[in-house]
Amino acid sequence: MQIVILYIRGGQVKITINVDPTLCDTEIVINCAKVTAEIERLMAALRIMDNRMTVLKDNEVFILDIAKIIYIESVDRKTFVYTENDCYETKLKLYEMEDRLSSSGFLRISKSCLVHLKFIRSIKSEFDRKLRLTFENGEQMIVSRQYADELKTRLGVK
Repeated sequence: MQIVILYIRGGQVKITINVDPTLCDTEIVINCAKVTAEIERLMAALRIMDNRMTVLKDNEVFILDIAKIIYIESVDRKTFVYTENDCYETKLKLYEMEDRLSSSGFLRISKSCLVHLKFIRSIKSEFDRKLRLTFENGEQMIVSRQYADELKTRLGVK
């Protein structure tokens, strides 16, 4: 048995992992006093583990794990999906991607961009209530004023 203590906003979470070689399936049980925003984010993170989507690159269809997507951008009526090492195209519109991925840790930061919150390394305030995001890979993006408050709320920095 392994016990891990995580400290999140509002308290701590104790994770107990029981290893039993006789079990055939893995089961995750969440015991809580009430379902909070943190619990909902945990459930969304668990859902993401099996989410995949089809994308295109060089006339070839790839099956991409959405957990690897850093951001999604719409340019000239085309939607592009960016991972750490590649750029793919999807036939879905940005609003369709937002509907599909909002419960999996993605958030709109401008009219043309969704970001995966787990890849954000830092946030810096910019002129005129805009924010500058820096991702784990060093890339930077500007969050428009319209979406800045929601981003701060989702990240717990407001």
